[in-house]
Formats: sequence, C-alpha cells, structure tokens
Amino acid sequence: MIRFLIACLMMAVAISPAAAHQQKLAISTVSINEHTGMLEVVHQVPLHDAEHALRKEGTHSPDIIGSEASREAFASYVAERFSILVDGEEAALTFVGSEVSGGSLWVYQEMDAPPATATIALNSQILTDVWMRQENRVNIGGGTDVETLVFRSGDGFKTAELRR
Repeated sequence: MIRFLIACLMMAVAISPAAAHQQKLAISTVSINEHTGMLEVVHQVPLHDAEHALRKEGTHSPDIIGSEASREAFASYVAERFSILVDGEEAALTFVGSEVSGGSLWVYQEMDAPPATATIALNSQILTDVWMRQENRVNIGGGTDVETLVFRSGDGFKTAELRR
C-alpha cells in the first residue's frame, strides 16, 4: 500500500509541470501613458506557445530566445490577431519592440491615445487558432483601476472603458 501511494505521489509530481503548462493563457494590457500621450499595448505570451504558433504558421525551427527574426514573426502574428476599434473604426497599432523575460515573450505596440469621449472595443484572438482552449485576458487601465476582458476562440469585439 505504501509503495502504491509513493508511486501515485511520484506520478503526480511528474505530471504537474505538464498540467501547469496546459493553462493556455495570454495576457495583454492596454493603458495610456500619461507622459507620452500614447495608448500602449503589452502582450505577454509563454515562449513555448509563441514558438508553437510559429511552427503552425510554417516556420521550420523558430527560436524566440535566439532569433530576432522569430520574435518579429511572432509580433506580426500578434498584430494580425489583436485589434482595437475606436468609435467603430479599426485603429492602427505600431510595433514598438519585443523582449524575452521570465519564460515569456513580451510584445509592445502603441498608438496615439484616443479622445476621452471615444468608445473603444477590443478583440484578442492570439493563439486561438492553435488551441481550442486558449484564453486571452485583456486588462484595460493601470494601477488598481483595471477592467479585464476575457476572449476565447470565435469571440467578437468587446467594449471597454479606457480609464485615464
């Protein structure tokens, strides 16, 4: 009986890292930088998931850590799957850069901040073409005043208040 319990415990420990990775979550933050007057968008995606998406897109051996080309290819992938509407019109986000930190690829975009009276709507379909269970959380605002929208495969645009 003790051997059985030890075997079960060892299997649980061996499986837990794989199970933890199965969460399939990307996080984006949308906020206004008061110093620059720009609306900034920051996407955080696990490295493994970013490389998997590039393989699905046809990249033979993506290397997010070692290859700037792989990072830029994934940034382009993100740009195609994350959209902002301002008063019903699609806004053009500019790619600012990307970096690897803490097991994630961080992709940075920006645009001029919309007027305070503007209605914004967002859609995040990052990695939803790779995994059916993908969940994307978009945090709007900064500090302690944040609204979170959750997106899954096939979701449409959702409106949010851009707090200043």
